[in-house]
Amino acid sequence: MLNILSILIGVITLPVMLIALIPLLGWLNYLVIPMAVVGIALGAASGSNTGRNLNLVVGGVGLVRLWLGGFLF
Repeated sequence: MLNILSILIGVITLPVMLIALIPLLGWLNYLVIPMAVVGIALGAASGSNTGRNLNLVVGGVGLVRLWLGGFLF
């Protein structure tokens, strides 16, 4: 059940992260990263790795994008 919830959070967070890749919308990553952390925590508490891995990728891409934008954009 926790893995399904983690996957659901990842699927909701993924389109927001893709929108945040657009220039000047990088501030959305401040919303993406905490959502991905919640998904990672739920995925880590479950028996399967799928949800955790999805949220690790989404959060990692969001964090790199935020870092490349100088933590502003």
